[in-house]
Amino acid sequence: MAKIVVIDDEEMVLLTIREILRRAGHEVFEAKDGVAGLELQRQVAAPLVITDIIMPRMEGLEAISELRREFPDTRVIAISGGGRTRNLDFLNMAGTFGADRMLPKPFTPADLMAAVNACLATAPNPATP
Repeated sequence: MAKIVVIDDEEMVLLTIREILRRAGHEVFEAKDGVAGLELQRQVAAPLVITDIIMPRMEGLEAISELRREFPDTRVIAISGGGRTRNLDFLNMAGTFGADRMLPKPFTPADLMAAVNACLATAPNPATP
């Protein structure tokens, strides 16, 4: 299947996404913030990155912008629960920064896999199911 980089500062979210993606046969690489996520993407060159928006050090919008600059063909799924205020405006803005899909937390495994499959299907070297 595909290599997928997942960037989120919440351990439970990382665990959940990891399990969903691994059960679907994907290879998952994890980072806790945008800085670490970009460095990881530079190492593995995954066709898909899933990133949270509200994180320490480098937030998701900046990470998405940087991903678009360095990896224009990489697909990006932005995820967010809106932080403490539950404000999803940042998630809506992710599309203008270059995210291919946006998912509000909490999402179902089916919602995540639908977004992942849609993104991988349009990646330059899509994974074969």
